[in-house]
Amino acid sequence: MLPVQNSPQKTIPTDDRILITRYLDAMWLERGLSDNTLSSYRRDLRAYSVWLSAQQRHLLSADEASVQDYFASRFKQAVSPRSVARALSCLRGFYNYCLRENKIEHNPAAMIQSPKLGRPLPKSLTEEEVDRLLAVPDIDTAIGLRDKAMMELLYATGLRVSELIGLSLSQVNLRQGVVRVIGKGDKERLVPIGEEALDWLIRYQRTARMELLGDAQTGILFPSSRAREMTRQTFWHRIKHWAKVADITKPLSPHVLRHAFATHLLNHGADLRVVQMLLGHSDLSTTQIYTHVAQSRMKALHAQHHPRG
Repeated sequence: MLPVQNSPQKTIPTDDRILITRYLDAMWLERGLSDNTLSSYRRDLRAYSVWLSAQQRHLLSADEASVQDYFASRFKQAVSPRSVARALSCLRGFYNYCLRENKIEHNPAAMIQSPKLGRPLPKSLTEEEVDRLLAVPDIDTAIGLRDKAMMELLYATGLRVSELIGLSLSQVNLRQGVVRVIGKGDKERLVPIGEEALDWLIRYQRTARMELLGDAQTGILFPSSRAREMTRQTFWHRIKHWAKVADITKPLSPHVLRHAFATHLLNHGADLRVVQMLLGHSDLSTTQIYTHVAQSRMKALHAQHHPRG
């Protein structure tokens, strides 16, 4: 039997593959981009290269018309405007790198307009829903107590899921009640844990963590059932499981608890810049989206309870 060969439409030219790798290496060194961001860039650039290859072109020979035709084809495939905008931003950055390296004379993506995006409000949970979610884990089992401690810590600190699952023992100071987080761009921040989450974290470390690790030696704070670092997908499935037990029908992910953390802080009068620092946002405008969530909540409460609402 002859070996299966890749379709020409799915083949990435060797020169393109090498160029993409060099660009991503440069971005990792210069900007400290996370693995998730680099993976997104790689997918976008590979998809673009595959499309160019089918047009008998490659990354360095593409012109503005090529970029326009590519995104026109994406729209025909019903790709969301947000995904198109992200891919266009990726191409602009890539071609800026090529300009800097004297591989091209102009950026063919520079003048392409991004699609107009609405600003969707982040999904969140009510305080009552959070209480229900945090109450359901079976704390008589090691996995249940671990999940309880993780969700309590996530809601108390607003960590990104990648920050949470990557925590080591050395990053948590139980005496001072703070966690030292290494966020995007290797930026470090200290986040207070709060008494409730701290109590569960101490209880978890004294019992369940040792049971999950067995004889394994590791500094991972929240190991999986196999005594390894948990994946983002595993924790996502754990939260979905407990949401089902709590009879929460909203689409739920670890990021929703981060949104709930920020929204509930603002609902209770927290300063926006304090929330920005706790979330690890480099730009205040990123945090301001939560003020819209808080305002929407206040309007809904007014309409529900005011006699003339």
